[in-house]
Amino acid sequence: MYNRFHGAARRWLPAAALLLLSAQALGNTLNQNVSWTVDRAGTSAKYRVVAYGDSIYAGYNGSISNAARYSAPTVDSEYLSALWNADIESIRRAKSGALASDVYQNKIVADRSYMQAASTRVVTFEMCGNDGLQARSSFKSQTGTCDYSVLNNAVNSCKSYVAQAMDYINANAHANTRLKIIANLYYPGYNADNVQSSCRDAATGATVNLRDRFLPALATMNYWMCEHARQKGFQCADNFAQYMGADYDSNADGQVDSDALRYVAGESEASYVTRITTTLRATLRDANTHFASSSSSYDYIQSDDVHPTYTGGTVSAGLFGGSTGSGAPRYTSFTGGKSPIWNNFGHERMGWSLSTYSPPTP
Repeated sequence: MYNRFHGAARRWLPAAALLLLSAQALGNTLNQNVSWTVDRAGTSAKYRVVAYGDSIYAGYNGSISNAARYSAPTVDSEYLSALWNADIESIRRAKSGALASDVYQNKIVADRSYMQAASTRVVTFEMCGNDGLQARSSFKSQTGTCDYSVLNNAVNSCKSYVAQAMDYINANAHANTRLKIIANLYYPGYNADNVQSSCRDAATGATVNLRDRFLPALATMNYWMCEHARQKGFQCADNFAQYMGADYDSNADGQVDSDALRYVAGESEASYVTRITTTLRATLRDANTHFASSSSSYDYIQSDDVHPTYTGGTVSAGLFGGSTGSGAPRYTSFTGGKSPIWNNFGHERMGWSLSTYSPPTP
């Protein structure tokens, strides 16, 4: 039996290696679906959180077979469990590497049954990160005259599919749903992008700073995520502000940086983009070094310089299918609405941000 398994393993390994390389080449495009129930002692009530998205909500960690157990939606579920004194079923329907169109069509639409359950109380989604990453890669590879249309196309696609996703969720989420919320984009590789392009601007003939080009595009995407949310009855968890701004007032303007960077309901696109790219530009920091204070910091981004850091182990999710499991909450109560590690890891911070919009009762 050992020899049969050993022989099978030898035949399987090259194929697995090839698949891994293919997944990496395609932006790690694979389904990573997980159901994890926060099983709270002494309660029989159970409610559902449904999360749709790409590798961020998936809890991607570089593996084709597992993902973070406590990605942001499941972290949020722990907060809800304490707030509602209930078991919370965290359903993550995610596809790593998916563009916004793919998340919309093959997760939100194709997997709509998950949010149609009567136990659903929260529906959340995130998208557009891979649209931005692919546009960035395309622009970085350009030579000759710079073609900015790849960035504009990513922004326009994001705006369109975010709006469609919200409309579809509004039409299909169960009537018992109490909260619908989108999570916007942080800027992975903020420091790494502070370099000149290989292409040259048509008007000036000079190379351009990559970060100077990418930041306004990202800010425009984020504005429309939050603005569409305002228009369509969603909340907007501002990951950009939570990741890219320090948790203290670094520029002495009277506001904590992460608060000052947040989208303000009703502001114009021009106002928001100017505030992010010019007015408060000096307060932006790469999320690999997120400052909790002037003297302490945490790393919010994994070594791939893209995906959020996490703690709490992994679950099966990926090439060999999703998984279903349950476990007691890591924390049964939250002083001041925050876990002891709320700002220590990227997924913990994102999950806490989602939790701040939770309705007081289910």
